[in-house]
Amino acid sequence: MVRGIAPYVYLAPALFLLFVWTYQPLAQAFQLSTYSWNMLPSSPMRSVGAANYERLLDLPAFRDSLGRTAVLIVGMLPFTVVLPVLIALASRRVRGRSRTVYHALVFAPFLVAPVAAAAVWRWLLHPGSGFVDQVLGTHRNWVYDATTAHAVIIGITGWQLLGFAVLVVWAGLAGISGDYDEAARVDGASPGQIRRWITLPLLSPTLMFLVLTTVLLSPTLTFPLIDSMTQGGPAQATTNIYYLLWDYAFHSFDAGLSAAAGVLLFLGFGVLAGILVWISEKVAFHDD
Repeated sequence: MVRGIAPYVYLAPALFLLFVWTYQPLAQAFQLSTYSWNMLPSSPMRSVGAANYERLLDLPAFRDSLGRTAVLIVGMLPFTVVLPVLIALASRRVRGRSRTVYHALVFAPFLVAPVAAAAVWRWLLHPGSGFVDQVLGTHRNWVYDATTAHAVIIGITGWQLLGFAVLVVWAGLAGISGDYDEAARVDGASPGQIRRWITLPLLSPTLMFLVLTTVLLSPTLTFPLIDSMTQGGPAQATTNIYYLLWDYAFHSFDAGLSAAAGVLLFLGFGVLAGILVWISEKVAFHDD
């Protein structure tokens, strides 16, 4: 009897914290999404049922933010999947102390605070006098131009996450036995064939993990940059779904609408996460 209870006793503190910090706020968000409230303590909460969801789905800003979120995720994939693989494979040719320096240079941007990165990049992208305009010979307001602002946010976020993604790929490559390469060389395979038919397939679970983290975390990780650099503008060009729900809560003071957006965000990304986890399990099973 005691033996059967012991594991749950050890798990109890973690489960308690999970309930307090995750499931309880989630339940409160579901509840709040059915009320109309302007977040003032003196103002009563009025139950409106599903009206917040209906109003949210009718808003053009909500639909546009979903499209920008999809563009953001697609734009981040080269920085979190493609480039990390190329950099990690190229790093195999670096030896000695140069390899340590190489690793440090790649990982360094990940250690920079997003707000500090925003300040530095605003200086680099300053119209006319900024480093970027001086190199390109242009006089463009990259941050406050609706045609380039979203690309700037994607580029800076990708620059910061590149080091983390490369580190994950390095870990994935370290888990691949060198016996596969040696056996392929004995059979006459070229280095390119080894990478194409052995290394990349064995690395696929790691790549699926990077795709999953990109899909789930990109809207969240861009928030400090958007808030520091563009405040969702210009003309909402950088407002993704995550920033929109924050804007509804703390600019429009519409807690119910913000909670409804948060619930839909949770459900939508939950479905995407489930699909990606299922695909990653299939890929891992196939590799085995």
